[in-house]
Amino acid sequence: MLSASDSIWMAQALRLAERGLYTTSPNPRVGCVLVRDSSVVGEGWHERAGEPHAEVHALHEAGETARGATAYVTLEPCSHYGRTPPCADALISAGITRVVVAMQDPNPLVAGQGIAKLRAAGIEVECGLMEAAARELNTGFVARMTRGTPWVRSKIAASLDGRTALHNGESQWITGAAARMDVQHWRARSCAVLTGIDTVLADDAQLNVRELKTPRQPLRVVLDSRLRMPLTARILHHLLPSPASGGGGEGGVLIYTAVHDVGKIAALEQAGASVCVLPDANERVDLAAMLTDLAKRGCNELLVETGSTLNGALLQAGLVDELVLYLAPQLLGDMAQGLVQLGELTSLEQRVNLDWQDVRQVGRDLRIVARVKK
Repeated sequence: MLSASDSIWMAQALRLAERGLYTTSPNPRVGCVLVRDSSVVGEGWHERAGEPHAEVHALHEAGETARGATAYVTLEPCSHYGRTPPCADALISAGITRVVVAMQDPNPLVAGQGIAKLRAAGIEVECGLMEAAARELNTGFVARMTRGTPWVRSKIAASLDGRTALHNGESQWITGAAARMDVQHWRARSCAVLTGIDTVLADDAQLNVRELKTPRQPLRVVLDSRLRMPLTARILHHLLPSPASGGGGEGGVLIYTAVHDVGKIAALEQAGASVCVLPDANERVDLAAMLTDLAKRGCNELLVETGSTLNGALLQAGLVDELVLYLAPQLLGDMAQGLVQLGELTSLEQRVNLDWQDVRQVGRDLRIVARVKK
């Protein structure tokens, strides 16, 4: 039977899990609190892949006082050997008598097996407390595990009349400094940031996290169907290996293309980028296949920062989950460039419907978070 105090301790575990917002990928964000006789005896959170999980940190802090305690865990304890031993076994060995879990692990390698192992050992297990909050914290991990693609979040900065740039392409800066700083947090929590080659050519963008301390840089992804990426682009000359991973794919550049240009591919790879050829029937990059490939690379959350063409293509293909829209208190008029290119809609049934998630002021601008209704 769950009580009010159970909710208090689970809320604390969720706050701990959030500390791994920028660092845990490709693993989920997980927190754990151990309570005995109404007092916390141990707590922990998962910090980085390959390092101890939240339960292990909490058990280490608790020591012998863990025996007879209740464990509050935001995600079902793992039951398999991966880069670390099973957390379910650690809880059993420590003498935990009760486990309260926010949500079942969507990873098919676990998916209820951790809970089953705990119950088989005689431990009381209750699951589902504050599940929505736990799921929200790991939308990307859940998406990757259940559908095989990342959670796709598209960031767009626009004027109040929905214009993202002047007719001549000038767009720096429509939104203010506070909004641009806010974007850095979305980048930092993302496993990868995606843009189109037109954005690279127009802005010479780097897409890295700036003015925000983070031990991990996102993978920077460019959709470049015809391989127009110049070898002088700043994004190629600011490769950012992650100190947490010793390099790896974090902070690197991945280019998706539709052409097998052996010479250009070799030159880009010599410059430090990776190139993946994924053509569709129209000799463009296959967007769905790109997302599947990113998931296979361990990408949980993908932040899209691009122009109206690619945003429109992703929306039309039903591949966008969420919009983060910054609206500046200004008007740019009907000759300026729009939010997304959706083509002519001949029926309201073709519209893209959204559910509001959050609306707040950031500096002088409004930030709207909305989910795409599938």
